[in-house]
Amino acid sequence: MVIDGHAAAARDGETFDVFSPWSGERVGTAPRAKAVDVEAAVAAATRGAARWQALSPGQREAILLRAADIVAADGKDRFLDTLIDESGSTVNKARGEIRYSVDLLRTAAGETRRLYGDTFPNDRNDRVSMVFREPLGVVAVIAPFNAPLSLTVKMSAFPLAAANAVVLKPSEETPLTALNFARVLGEAGLPNGVVNVVTGLPSECGAPLVSHRDVDCVALTGSTATGIAVGTEALRGMKRLQLELGGKSAIVVLRDADPEAAARTVADGVFAHAGQICMANSRIVVEAPLFGAFAEALKSRLEALPIGDPRDSSNAYGPLINRGALKKVRAHQDDALARGATLLTGGQVREGLVYEPTVVVEPPPDSALWREESFGPIASLVESRDFDHAIEMANDTPYGLSSAVLTRDVRKAMTAARRIRAGAVHIGVHAFQSDSLAPIGGFGMSGIGRSGGRYSTEEFTELKWVSVDLGRAG
Repeated sequence: MVIDGHAAAARDGETFDVFSPWSGERVGTAPRAKAVDVEAAVAAATRGAARWQALSPGQREAILLRAADIVAADGKDRFLDTLIDESGSTVNKARGEIRYSVDLLRTAAGETRRLYGDTFPNDRNDRVSMVFREPLGVVAVIAPFNAPLSLTVKMSAFPLAAANAVVLKPSEETPLTALNFARVLGEAGLPNGVVNVVTGLPSECGAPLVSHRDVDCVALTGSTATGIAVGTEALRGMKRLQLELGGKSAIVVLRDADPEAAARTVADGVFAHAGQICMANSRIVVEAPLFGAFAEALKSRLEALPIGDPRDSSNAYGPLINRGALKKVRAHQDDALARGATLLTGGQVREGLVYEPTVVVEPPPDSALWREESFGPIASLVESRDFDHAIEMANDTPYGLSSAVLTRDVRKAMTAARRIRAGAVHIGVHAFQSDSLAPIGGFGMSGIGRSGGRYSTEEFTELKWVSVDLGRAG
């Protein structure tokens, strides 16, 4: 692990193995942290926060820019193999994470100079009121397995930009990437203790981290069930929360869309990284006149989609992360089919943990496949009567992360964008979109708060009102 700038084993010496979801082989070992290790990491972060806040914005900016330069220059050597080995990322997906991480670090570096305060008028002319933004202190970051570099970078860099210290707990499936990133930060000149990494199981080190008295904020990207559990515990200590959680997003295909082009867009957005993307449009809503042509085009597209070995750059995606993920996908599929839905394509394991791109037609509206996040290469395809019905179906979800609309009618596209309840609505493209400046987050069960650009730095600051009475001597 990394505690106070130094490599650290677990206090009791325990470790756990990390396995490749593609080959099943062990690809590394990480310390198995417990509460005592978390205690040391949070204590180091408390000291590190004071060191970090003592630096000027320009000094903090320079360190984050140096980290970006290191990733830009050496990212392939430092991260590519690890991303493929421990998360099952394809070569192209891993390269994309590296590029995006550079962008995130540079954006966060710029945010160090944009922590603007404010003033506001008073009824008394002899009083001055000012509002300052101050760092929260120690931010606990709990990162997911599906984008272990870019999300680790994003979830750490923006709290750092706001002058906080971080204790990072990566997914137990993908700890090696996070440890590599911590080394990059050290090489860039980050003071000791500003970023600390504890690796281990959620119950053994994640829970003590969330409940620690000296943690001021918890930032988590993960499932809604995990977010509810983490958020409930964090609120016992009135900690600030930023939760980017699950999605069951819709892509709405209107009657004027080109069926072949729409099928390509849907295939790219729904099945990226084997559907293990919270923004994946796993509910496909198609307006009635286009339904048949679109379904035929999508079936042809998916049946020709190359999948398998993540090191083969021609493959669209590789394996699911573990057998539990595969079991969940199969359960959602089997339940929907048993209740009257039909299978358009897919539905079988291709090899190991590689599951075919699967589309189920007209699952029941109360089925797990329609209502719950499957987090795998499976999607629902349903037909809407008309435009209004399509919007109604898109909104038939407790989630609201990122949706999309495919149409050539700008008026309908903008109407749909305003009526769909989601944190993002993308027109003409699928919903798996990221931008380092955008406010990523969702409505309803998709989370609390936003991440990206100034929206992140504002999440990780506290507002303080300072007033000066100029009419009094003291």
